[in-house]
Amino acid sequence: MPALDLDTHLDTDLAAERTHLATSRAALRRMRERAEALFATGDQVAGDAYAAETLGRTLSRRVAELADDPTTPLFFGRLDFAGTTDSEAGDGASAPDTSTELGTTIATGTTGADTTGGEASGGGDHDGRRYHVGRRHVTDELGEPLVLDWRAPVSRSFYRASARDPQGVAVRRRFGFSNGVLTSFEDERLDRGEELGTTSRILTAEIERPRVGPMRDIVATIQPEQDELVRADLADSICVQGAPGTGKTAVGLHRAAYLLYLHRERLRRAGVLIVGPNRAFLSYIAAVLPALGEVEVEQATVEELISRVPVRAVEPPAVAALKHDVRMASVLHRAVQAQIGTPTDSITVSDGSFRWRIGLEPLHRIVEETRREGLPYGTGRERVRARVVSLLQRQAEARRAESPGDAWLRRMGRCRPVTDFLDAVWPALTPEGLVHGLLADPARLTAAAEGLLSDTEQALLTWTKPARTAKATRWTAADAVLIDEATGLLERPSGFGHVVVDEAQDLSPMQCRAIARRSEHGSVTLLGDLAQGTAPWAATDWRESLAHLGKPDAVVVPLTIGFRVPAAVVAFANRLLPALAVDVPPAESLRHGGGLDVRAVTDLTAATVAEVRAALAHDGSVGVIAADEAVDGLRAALAAAGVPTATADDVADAERVTVVPATLVKGLEYDHVVVVEPAAIVAAEARGLHRLYVVLTRAVSRLAVLHHEPLPAPLLNWSAVGEG
Repeated sequence: MPALDLDTHLDTDLAAERTHLATSRAALRRMRERAEALFATGDQVAGDAYAAETLGRTLSRRVAELADDPTTPLFFGRLDFAGTTDSEAGDGASAPDTSTELGTTIATGTTGADTTGGEASGGGDHDGRRYHVGRRHVTDELGEPLVLDWRAPVSRSFYRASARDPQGVAVRRRFGFSNGVLTSFEDERLDRGEELGTTSRILTAEIERPRVGPMRDIVATIQPEQDELVRADLADSICVQGAPGTGKTAVGLHRAAYLLYLHRERLRRAGVLIVGPNRAFLSYIAAVLPALGEVEVEQATVEELISRVPVRAVEPPAVAALKHDVRMASVLHRAVQAQIGTPTDSITVSDGSFRWRIGLEPLHRIVEETRREGLPYGTGRERVRARVVSLLQRQAEARRAESPGDAWLRRMGRCRPVTDFLDAVWPALTPEGLVHGLLADPARLTAAAEGLLSDTEQALLTWTKPARTAKATRWTAADAVLIDEATGLLERPSGFGHVVVDEAQDLSPMQCRAIARRSEHGSVTLLGDLAQGTAPWAATDWRESLAHLGKPDAVVVPLTIGFRVPAAVVAFANRLLPALAVDVPPAESLRHGGGLDVRAVTDLTAATVAEVRAALAHDGSVGVIAADEAVDGLRAALAAAGVPTATADDVADAERVTVVPATLVKGLEYDHVVVVEPAAIVAAEARGLHRLYVVLTRAVSRLAVLHHEPLPAPLLNWSAVGEG
């Protein structure tokens, strides 16, 4: 075909795709308007107040799910299955033919594909069909699909099909967008063995697109190995050991979205929980699921999850580490069991002109049977009460020849002889009271900790000046972990159908147990990197963490190939791995661009201001990372230089420059990172080299390392690397 005719054909194809995008966006608007109209009139069709409230919540959720962001394209890909023709394609989108060659890209502006993904094998029933793949399902007025949800079974072929295994796909098309405007497309003729893979210009542009503000979804760029994890069965718990830049966080979030799509009603009832390391991180990822149409996912830090008591005190690190030790679970269990007593006398209950008596032997039997059942302590107390009342009821029925009513049963359960018996053999407990009593009373602690904790450890735990009551106690963050464990011993907490835990390498055994109690009947997606463990109790073996989470059989999957952190930056950070004492495969990167600059300076503050100014000449976000104590001074210096900055908590802030303490940067990323004085970051905490590894892997374009003190030993003799 002559070049002029080819250009004309490609222009026509691009125009048709833009028409399809406009049609799809108009259809989504109609879908939302219909949902809004139903929401406005829902109370008029509901049968009662409860039905009206339920319908209102459903319609309100539906309206939110159909929200449209005009800067975000509705679809990012297209699948043409074998046998597709122009007449069969429909919807105004032209079918591919021999004139659309592998890798042809039409650009009328900035190229940058948008995100979305899918599932199931192609071919068969899909022969001759064409599908646009996007973030959500969009239909025309007749109910015919204009855009398929990336999670739909057929969409899987967009991620899994290859020249070796085309899955019935003749052509896979990727679209490039700029601010919601379709600017280009790129075809792969899989039926001819043509495949771009990671050389796709559109795919590369989307992966490397500068980012400012909250994290975005990755549906347009999901790789086959990531897709396998995203589409894992609901019943499967998985652990992703992800090196920096491998997309482990995005995989976990997209798995949550996929499971909600596939098991909508079940998970809507049971709930989905995202657990992150801090509020800044949760703010950073908060926009991902709503962008995929999922608006009912709970997010919390571990501290928020167990916030039964206010934290108003700080304790020495050694004491906190001991309270996070898994042995404390056994200590608390013993302390609870020690509360269960042995009946010493029979019970006699006056009931009008009757007197009912329960002998010592049946009371012993009740207590021992209930103890052996292993129920939560509070449930066991009520079970003992119910069984005692049942014995009283049998006597009453035998004498009166009739069954007493509910009011009588309640009165017997509350009568003085029964409650006195309960308080003697199964006294009421509160989690706060249990922990207070244990840490305030050396004798009680010794009894519970014998053979588990040494005398020195018991002395560390015992309060020297305890508050008189649990209510008056100034609790620490580690105390809150103990109180949550005690709560789980006394009552059964509500759980979630699926829990995604990010930065899980920093969970202590006791924190793992707190999450396990909330996912006992659900599955877990564990995300983390052992090399990035910075907590005193950081994990060194995923199998141990999974055992504490109650998921010992979960599969551990490594992700080592990074797509965003430049290869030079990864190689620099990998020099720290031998000193971190963890068995993880080193990260690799497919990005050979970007830049690394490591240099000694005489004035750190002035050099930082100059480096930030230089970074602002490029597109994207700028993160200045320093030891916590240096952050305020750097912000002040940048402000004095006329450079506005945001903090780690200001995720929605429009400022391009963020000054972040090293202790809060985990999970975040910036296009340009300026690391100030690595030696100070390392010296600030016991696991300082692990913290530095985290800090050095936050850059997705350029990394500048400024230092006045000598670099840590593993990084010495590194020659500066400029633009790649």
